[in-house]
Amino acid sequence: QVRLVESGGGLVQPGGSLTLSCAASGFTFSGYTMSWHRQVPGKEREMVAGINQNGDFTNYAESVKGRFTISRNNDLDTVYLQMNNVKTEDTAVYYCNAATWSPNRYVYWGQGTQVTVSS
Repeated sequence: QVRLVESGGGLVQPGGSLTLSCAASGFTFSGYTMSWHRQVPGKEREMVAGINQNGDFTNYAESVKGRFTISRNNDLDTVYLQMNNVKTEDTAVYYCNAATWSPNRYVYWGQGTQVTVSS
């Protein structure tokens, strides 16, 4: 059974830091591109950061560049999102995503974790 379990969300003050984790199971983690997405009510889900299978390529939304860092540990089947200097506009539900396109396309989502940035 495929599972993506996010953790680490919560309440943080503007300018603070938070680290999200996503523990994967039920599939070959090292063969999947991993990414973090976020969604606020009434808006479409947006990609925040992505990382390739071996971790040597990452990409970020412009809104989080220089503040967020995505990383992965293929021995622990876990992907992380380090969030620094958070802003109120970072408030959202954050979702972990796993995807592969070869030889077949598979996409998995976690259940989400709430991040609230507020003083």
